[in-house]
Order: sequence, then C-alpha cells, then structure tokens
Amino acid sequence: MIIAGLMLLAVGAADLVRQFAPRRWIGYLTVTVILLILGSVSDALLPMIAALIVGTLWVWCMPSERQAPLGFWPAVLLGVVSVGAVVWFGARTEAGLIGEVWALRSPFGDVPFDLAVLALGAGVFLLESANLVVRAALDGEHTWRPLESAAAPVPEAPAPVTEGVEAADQGALAVRDPRAGFKGGRLIGPLERILVMILTLAAAYPILAAMLAAKGIVRFPEISRDGETGARAEYFLVGSLVSWVIGLGAAFLVWWAAHS
Repeated sequence: MIIAGLMLLAVGAADLVRQFAPRRWIGYLTVTVILLILGSVSDALLPMIAALIVGTLWVWCMPSERQAPLGFWPAVLLGVVSVGAVVWFGARTEAGLIGEVWALRSPFGDVPFDLAVLALGAGVFLLESANLVVRAALDGEHTWRPLESAAAPVPEAPAPVTEGVEAADQGALAVRDPRAGFKGGRLIGPLERILVMILTLAAAYPILAAMLAAKGIVRFPEISRDGETGARAEYFLVGSLVSWVIGLGAAFLVWWAAHS
C-alpha cells in the first residue's frame, strides 16, 4: 500500500512543481528532499526512491508543454501498478519513527499511516496530474484542431465579419480551439475530482449524481451553440468522462486499501 501512495505522491508533487514553481529545479530539489526525509522516518526509503524514479519517468512521458508522446497510457500503467500494490501489499504493521507517534482518527475509525499516505497521494494526483491525463485523452481523440495546424479553410459557409475584427482574423475565429470557452477547466477539474472522490468514499451517491448532472446542465447552453460540428460536445463528454473515471478510480483505490 505504501508503494502506491508514495508513487502517486511523487507524481502529483512533480506536476504541481511543473505548473506553479517559478524555478522548476529548485522545486524538484525541494520536493525530492522532503519525500526522502518522509521515506526515511517512515521506514520506506527504498519504496520512496522507487517512487521518485516513477515520478521522473512520468515527467518525461507526460510533458506539460506539448502533446504526450505515449498518450494517456502512462496513466493506465500507473493505475495498474497502484492497484496491484494495494491488492498485494496491505498496510504495514510498523511505520518507522513516524509510526510510533502516528495517531489519526476519522468518523470511520483509526487511519493507519500507510492509508493516510495513499489518500494524500491520490488527492495530490487529482490536482494537476489528472489534468495532464485528461488533456492527453483529448489529444488522442483529436477532438480539437490547433490553430497553427489549420491551414485549410473550414468547409462551412463563411462566418459573418464581426465588427472590430480584421478580415485576416476571421479564419482564426472560424477554427478556434473548442477548449477556448472552458477557461476554468484547470480549476474546475481538480475540484470536481476531489469532490467525486470524497463523495464516493462517504457513500453520498445522490449528492454525487446531482453534482454531475448539474455540470451538464450548466454547460448545456454553451454546448448547444456548437452547431453541426459537435466539437464542444465531444470535448465536454470525453473530458468529463475521463475526469470522472480518474476520481472514481482514486476513491476505489482508497476504499479497497481501507477494507483490505
């Protein structure tokens, strides 16, 4: 169990550094030192080193500035390895120095240190790493066309010239990225996945269903203006389903670990 938690924690922390750290090498160094200290005091130094290696491979396989060369398959492999680690390795009986003073209670009972690390790692992964997975899935499905690759005109009637917009910009407007209307996705996605995970673990299924339905209702007016292309609708469906699967998968992982 501790292996899965540390891998997810290392991957999630690396992606947070890539997204928010002004100087990445300082962020990577700081995260590495903190995680190594955590591994040392929890008697999990070797699993932590393995997790850092997995985090390094993740950064290479899932770049944030360009299309992922392997698509979202690294995420699938990480999920399989995490599930395998939870299934085959349960919580340890001892957790080193930190285990001697560890005491965490919840409404469902005591929370072992290994389970807490797994839940923390899953939560950190849902923040930014899951965004990269969703983007890789969207890129793999070709649900949008980048502006720089749109050399041919759109096979539709020319859009009316908008007042205040130069004629040279009309082609760019016609092939605008469908994701341009979803500016809050980078924030909405992590919040949504965290809520999916919490509500699923709390067995609040009616609230979960209402939240997911509300998202579709809120987005419907914008999607309905998509016309005949269906690009926005496809983007919304693929992105939402992948995001929900990641959130539900994280909840299932923590639930299985808690009941194993």
